[in-house]
Amino acid sequence: MARRTVIAYWLIPAEPAQSFFQGVINALARRYDAPLFEPHVTVHVGLNRAAAAESAISEAARACTLIKLMAREIGHSSEFIKTLFVQFALNTELRQLNETIRNIEQDSSRYELKPHLSLFYTKMPAASRRELASSIKVPFAEVTFDALKAVRCISPTRTRADVEAWCVVATTELSAL
Repeated sequence: MARRTVIAYWLIPAEPAQSFFQGVINALARRYDAPLFEPHVTVHVGLNRAAAAESAISEAARACTLIKLMAREIGHSSEFIKTLFVQFALNTELRQLNETIRNIEQDSSRYELKPHLSLFYTKMPAASRRELASSIKVPFAEVTFDALKAVRCISPTRTRADVEAWCVVATTELSAL
């Protein structure tokens, strides 16, 4: 698969989930010498157009309020960006936000929305991932997300250097209406 520069649209968790997830990410990064990153759920990945991204998140924020997602389980995979993650249930509000961003961006990409919040990016054996996944307990049945960010990144992200090169190009808060 060819690698390219894209804009990823992230939902950012509100407190207290933000601090909890950042703490888990930081602890795992230190323990396994893995990259640090901000907790987020990717809503869409589109074309590398910063001006369109800023417009897209501003308009999307006007069209939606805080988003609440139900946490399902801690999952793991051999995929670098899904080494260890919290899987969330897909709901109508998240689908609408994804569609709104795609429409505003006039983006016909086939990004498949599978809401998850990664906790760790590295390569490790399945048995180790499984053990780690079973050791983490998320203290929230539901997580509220109160901000959107547009982040320029390389897709697919495969290395620590890729993660460390991420660059936020736009940010906006979601309304609590």
